[in-house]
Amino acid sequence: MSDMRFIILGVALVFVGVIVLGAFGHEYQAATFESNEFGTCYEYSDDSPPVEINCSFKIFDQTLFFALVVGFIAGGVISLIKGTRGDWDNKVKPEDVVGPGKNNDSDTK
Repeated sequence: MSDMRFIILGVALVFVGVIVLGAFGHEYQAATFESNEFGTCYEYSDDSPPVEINCSFKIFDQTLFFALVVGFIAGGVISLIKGTRGDWDNKVKPEDVVGPGKNNDSDTK
């Protein structure tokens, strides 16, 4: 049997990782292109002209972003594996069981 809480958490974490990568990933791939092709990187804003910056700062931001996304997805995969292999739901003490299948002496009196 599986542990549904871990499965639901795993699916949610993988979903969040993919959504964050899809929504914000395009902003973080420019550093690699700029440093490989041109050797200089620029910081862009809407109200001022581009400012030349050190490429290592921009690549560091890109690495942190992708580490965050990989963390979400890896956490989700680990949670999915734990949920499918887990049997925590089946390890319930007999005195803690509730519901219609419970054999209770007070019900027969």
